[in-house]
Amino acid sequence: MTAHNATLSNTRDVTASPVNAIFIGAGAVGCFYASRLHHPDQNVRVSLVARSNYKAIAESGVQLHTRSFGDYTFKPHAVFPTVQAAAEATGAESSGKAPSSDTSEAPVISAWDYIFVTTKALPDRADDSATIAPLVGPTSCIVLIQNGVGVEEPYRKRFPTTPIISAVTVVSAEQTSPGVVRQNRWTRISLGPYTDGLGSADADADADDKGRNGELGRKGARHIERLRTWWGGPAGGGIRDVDAYDEVGLQTVRWHKLCINAAFNPSAVLSGGRGNADMLTDPELRAHLLGVMDEIWDAVPRILGRPFPESMATPERIIESTERNTGARPSMLLDWEAARPLELEVILGNPVRIARARGVELPRLQSLYALLRSAQKMRSQGGHDRQQQREKSRI
Repeated sequence: MTAHNATLSNTRDVTASPVNAIFIGAGAVGCFYASRLHHPDQNVRVSLVARSNYKAIAESGVQLHTRSFGDYTFKPHAVFPTVQAAAEATGAESSGKAPSSDTSEAPVISAWDYIFVTTKALPDRADDSATIAPLVGPTSCIVLIQNGVGVEEPYRKRFPTTPIISAVTVVSAEQTSPGVVRQNRWTRISLGPYTDGLGSADADADADDKGRNGELGRKGARHIERLRTWWGGPAGGGIRDVDAYDEVGLQTVRWHKLCINAAFNPSAVLSGGRGNADMLTDPELRAHLLGVMDEIWDAVPRILGRPFPESMATPERIIESTERNTGARPSMLLDWEAARPLELEVILGNPVRIARARGVELPRLQSLYALLRSAQKMRSQGGHDRQQQREKSRI
């Protein structure tokens, strides 16, 4: 037995019993991490729920062109067009199709051990915790690879006894056409257990909450070690920078990424469509961006009870790095230009509410939230009004 397989045996009692993982969201990030987790020869089997790209992936798998691992084809264990179809696969045949199989029938799945959510976080549009509910069983673990802060709370409320892993990724990847993904640089993913955002170390928690949180945290930590084994190492997925944190440590990573997202994303929209480095050439915008980051940086110790570690880039260092990244246009700006919903709540609304609950005000973030929320509402209302006008003109 190889050292890697021995490690796998230690993380699961019987490797002959398959580990079934499913990714909800077959975009660039989901497909990349799913492809590095899929080890059918070691009974770690990864499936996808795909929507717009379902036909392409069901027929040909995912074609990956990566900077880190070369070019390869990822053929999931099964591909499903909906969450319901994936739910029906547990114990019964369903309409899902497994590209790696010689038949068009999907394999029977005993249960979904890992449920990964890699969709855009839009809690103001849909409750993703309700969406995945048909997949969650007594032995499931939920893994959230999403932007922003506060993304975990709806899942914890709906699934109070289910282990949840919160994940933050830094990866440059894009889906260039349905079922074709290009990874340009970076592969870092940070993992931490989630109980209530503060863990059993919260001094305000009562004894029952501390006990429950402690057990959930320990289960989450065990799942994290499994994922690090399957994702990392030369005999696994080969991703070197899979980092494990405790609960507050992972939330600190989330808030650090928020320093960048909350400053640059909404400002790119409100400045009229300017890119990140371009905004920094304007003295007033530069002062504004630094002010937003400093506001978060100063508030986090009061929100989480722990400061940012010295290893994390300060706002000044983030500014210096961004100046060199000319041509970069943040995802929120691209979504705005394409008239897609914006991740306003998890990047702006949730931070303001979470901070306020801890007695901390974030006035700069609150202003950005109020302005951009109103702009999105007015544009949506304008589109509705124009549609009504078109319908009236046809009468």
